[in-house]
Amino acid sequence: MPSSGFSFPMALFFFFVAAAPPLLVNGARISTSVSTLVPETLYNSIFLHKDDNACPAKNFYPYSAFIQAANGFRKFGNTGTIEIRKREIAAFLAQISHETTGGWATAPDGPYAWGLCFKDEISPQSNYCDATNKKWPCYPGKSYNGRGPIQLSWNYNYGPAGKAIGFDGLKNPEIVSNNSVIAFKTALWFWMTEQKPKPSCHQVMVGKYVPTAADQAANRTVGFGLVTNIINGGLECGKGDDSRVNDRIGYFKRYTGIFNVTTGPNLDCANQKSF
Repeated sequence: MPSSGFSFPMALFFFFVAAAPPLLVNGARISTSVSTLVPETLYNSIFLHKDDNACPAKNFYPYSAFIQAANGFRKFGNTGTIEIRKREIAAFLAQISHETTGGWATAPDGPYAWGLCFKDEISPQSNYCDATNKKWPCYPGKSYNGRGPIQLSWNYNYGPAGKAIGFDGLKNPEIVSNNSVIAFKTALWFWMTEQKPKPSCHQVMVGKYVPTAADQAANRTVGFGLVTNIINGGLECGKGDDSRVNDRIGYFKRYTGIFNVTTGPNLDCANQKSF
């Protein structure tokens, strides 16, 4: 669930309208849509059980919604070599799979075949309102609990996500559970948006992030583990072996296998300090 490590307002930079340059292979221009790397058959083979009757989010995460949302973030899955592009997509799908998992150890097809099973946080412990954040003040009676593929949480995420995407995140946070395209867009917004001192997940996975001196002192090494730290480091990182981190890694290994790419280094954040 993103935001567990946040406790203060942050300047946000949104890349929604920044289009990636045309991709050239041997001088020829080719399509840069994520759909070229993730056709519908592949998407359905990744999320084998998302539409099972056992999943509360049945029919909420169709392929068409994912592609429509991804096409609004042109740098996502379109930066770097084909291997880098595939690895980033695999990392994104792995992280949202963990956030919405319905899997268990002996689940049919294994524990990592049950991503996108949920759209709402189970039994929220609070309304996730940071009353100290005056830039994105909570609206009376609203809850900013986890919703959507990345389980967007807290008023200081709903507010800027809504502003960037085009909905009122403070007054109408429920739309993230009611509109499939907006749900995917919030996940991609979080993935693509730098929230200093944190880099964006995108920057990390495409090799555009250079660790700062503070990162080096905190052992925040670049890799999939740093992405986990960005998303939920306050609860999961720097704690040694952690089942939640291992679940994220399990999904990532399955998906990189499907995409036939390597995982890259530094998969966990066991020895990283959170931001």
